[in-house]
Amino acid sequence: MLSNLFQKQAPMMIGIDVGSHCVKALLLSQSSAGYRVEALAIEPVPKGAITERAIQDIEAIGRVISKIKKRIPRLTQFGAVAVSGQTVITKVIFMDVSLTDAELESQIAIEADSLIPYSLDEVSIDFEKISVNEADPSKVNVLLSAARTESVEARVGALEEAGYQAKVVDVENYALSRSLTIMYGQLPADAFDKMVAVIDIGAVISLVSVVLSGKTIYTRDQVFGGEQYTNSIVAYYNKSFDEAEIAKTTGDLPPNYIFEVLAPFQTALLQQIRRAVQMFITSSGREQVDYIVLTGGTALVEGLDRLLIEELGIHTIVADPFADMEIGPKVDRNVLERHKPQFAIAAGLALRSFSSCHI
Repeated sequence: MLSNLFQKQAPMMIGIDVGSHCVKALLLSQSSAGYRVEALAIEPVPKGAITERAIQDIEAIGRVISKIKKRIPRLTQFGAVAVSGQTVITKVIFMDVSLTDAELESQIAIEADSLIPYSLDEVSIDFEKISVNEADPSKVNVLLSAARTESVEARVGALEEAGYQAKVVDVENYALSRSLTIMYGQLPADAFDKMVAVIDIGAVISLVSVVLSGKTIYTRDQVFGGEQYTNSIVAYYNKSFDEAEIAKTTGDLPPNYIFEVLAPFQTALLQQIRRAVQMFITSSGREQVDYIVLTGGTALVEGLDRLLIEELGIHTIVADPFADMEIGPKVDRNVLERHKPQFAIAAGLALRSFSSCHI
């Protein structure tokens, strides 16, 4: 099994999003009043420790998580992490509705060889029944997930280095979709029944998850992210990479940067998002995307939401996962305010503490 992916009745655990440039961690609690942020932290990743979401140095990432652990309540023992990128495959397959979970597992094991383009010795597999197939009620839709075992073990190992036990290894696109459940309040009242594209623009990889009525109906990864913007700042203004990372969020740049760096990057990003929306429409047969929710560090790029509204005609917001949450007294509010959109995937992982469903 994919290290207990989709595990039922998960204990309260910290969501740990291991990104290309930083690790984000979030611990939530739940009461009748809603969710509460108990702790959160963000720490940079050493250069070379991660390449395109693949962990190259488990011990280095473990040390980063150990730093984060110092700002998390000591009684927290369990963590939820996620895999993504080319090492992960998700497919919806159709199986006989009468099969038990044990029978389903045996059948999938038999058929997996033709479904997954890797040797079965190299992958971890899990599945979840989603719903009865509308076109053929004798079939059930099953979400099959497979990941390279080395990718799963690298994340589990990094948590163990820091003294956490990985209770769930999820898929990043589904964690991203799950985070939308706490952000619907930022969208118009009809959003739950509309097509919502949650687009996480990370440093290197962008994730697209399209959600309808709480269900993920489309996912896609593409190699494009804020690192290109940062590299342009480095090239134009003779800054170090770290200085450029800070400058792009604080706006501490010459006035002409808008024309030299910002506008070209916005244009490239617009093209990427336009293409992602078109690919969804083409592959799904749907007519449109109704709303876009931007997450990830690059969502903080000035004016990006307005640009998408003007150019695509799609209602777009920058995510605030904490908008409807109570904030605990020990939470660093400066960190929360500066990095809100970056915590969407971590929030989706932290929510696994309270939900046994696949999304």
